[in-house]
Formats: sequence, structure tokens, C-alpha cells
Amino acid sequence: MTDVSLIDRLLDVIEHDIVPKTAEGVAHGNKLFGAAILRKNDRSLVLAETNNEVENPLWHGEVHCLKRFYEMPKAERVDTRDALFVATHEPCSLCLSAITWTGFDNFYYLFSHEDSRDSFAIPHDLKILKEVFTLDPGGYNAENAYWKSFSIRRLVRALPEAERKRLERRIGKISARYDELSGAYQASKAENDIPLN
Repeated sequence: MTDVSLIDRLLDVIEHDIVPKTAEGVAHGNKLFGAAILRKNDRSLVLAETNNEVENPLWHGEVHCLKRFYEMPKAERVDTRDALFVATHEPCSLCLSAITWTGFDNFYYLFSHEDSRDSFAIPHDLKILKEVFTLDPGGYNAENAYWKSFSIRRLVRALPEAERKRLERRIGKISARYDELSGAYQASKAENDIPLN
């Protein structure tokens, strides 16, 4: 049975912790991807971050979050095995590797690779999986010896109707905000220095 309170908490973090940072990042020319780290035991926020590719094209939302996480004093960090990793968008091959190398045993995401391509006009995740790794879309192992991944939307679809409809409305509002951010990014991306913009 899916934990509805966990889904609500993940959406809270996306809406209230990641989106504001992402709005600032997009205003500076960055893409709209973001991530956060939460403690498993109480679901409290450790850190939320967003894409910072205008500084370095490797600072995708997830990788930039991990960079900032390891810049924290060790005493303030949680062991990655005791943490939840949240990504606004399904992690690309770079971010999948970063999550793996840092020892997380899970990650959750809201928007799929197909959403990145179709709704946000950022096709690079799927193109890299195909061109570099010769994998079909979604061709990585969503559950493997290192971690399990969870699509928040897929979890919501498995819920009883009342909870499903409530959470789908909530996701719809978050999606509308990401549509706005996407429009702002697309309108300004010609001015940035991101190789795969």
C-alpha cells in the first residue's frame, strides 16, 4: 500500500522548497530541474537545490544538490542510507550515476524523461540514453542492487479514487507552475552558455 503521507510530503518539498529555488535559477538562465534530500526517519528537509548549469554544465539539479550536500559540515549531513532523494524530473544518466555513487538506496521523481522531452522541450535525457548508451527510453533498471526508484505519478495512480483525485489535482497545480518556468527558460535559453540547452 502506498503511503499517502509520504507522497504529500514529497509534493510539499517540491512545491515549497524546490520550486522557489528553481524560479530563481530559471531567472538566471538555468533549466528547471531540482532535487532535495530528506531524512527517512522524520522526513525533515536536509537540503533543497536546483539546476546551476550556467555556472557549470555538470551542475544538474540532482548533482548540484549533492555538491551542496557534501559542502555541508559532516555533522549536519545525514548518512545517505538514512535519506530520501527527491528529484523533480526523472534523473538523467549523469544524475543516476551520481545518486548511485553517493550511496542513496532510493529516489523519487515527479516528471518522467518523456515529460522532460514533450512538456518541457528538453529531450537530452532520452537522446543520451539512446545515442550514448543504446538504451530505449526508460532503459535503465528502475530497481537494482543499488537503489529503487519511484515515479510519484505512478504511485498516485495506484491509490483509491478519492486520494488519487486529490493528489492528481495537487500535481496539476505543481505542473502548471513548471509550465510557467519552462516557458521562461525556453524564452531566455539562447542567451545562456549551456552546451545542451
